[in-house]
Amino acid sequence: MNAKKESRLRRARRARAKMREMGTIRLCVNRTPRHIYAQIISADGGQVLASASTLDGTLRSGTTGNVEAASKVGQLIAERAKAAGITRVAFDRSGYKYHGRIKALADAAREGGLEF
Repeated sequence: MNAKKESRLRRARRARAKMREMGTIRLCVNRTPRHIYAQIISADGGQVLASASTLDGTLRSGTTGNVEAASKVGQLIAERAKAAGITRVAFDRSGYKYHGRIKALADAAREGGLEF
C-alpha cells in the first residue's frame, strides 16, 4: 500500500475510534474516481441502516464522478436516513479532505435534514 493511502487510513482509524467512543451513528463516505458511496452505520458498527451511491439506478444515468453527483447522493442518503428514523449522525469522511465531492455530499445531507 502506498504512503498516501496509509496516511488516509490512519486518519480514518483515529476518527472512527472517537466516534465509537462517543457511541454515535455515523455517516460513512467512500469515494473512487468514478463513484461516491455513503452509508449510515449503527453505533456498534455491525449494521448498515441506510445506503446510497452513484450506482443507484436513478443517479447512474449522468456523470457519476463529479460534485453534482455527490450532492445528489447526499440528498438521497438524507432522505433514506429520515425514512429509517435517523436525524443525528457523526460524519465519517474516511480520512479524505473535507473538500470537493466530500463537502458537496455533506452539505446536501445537511440540507436534506441530517444533523452533524
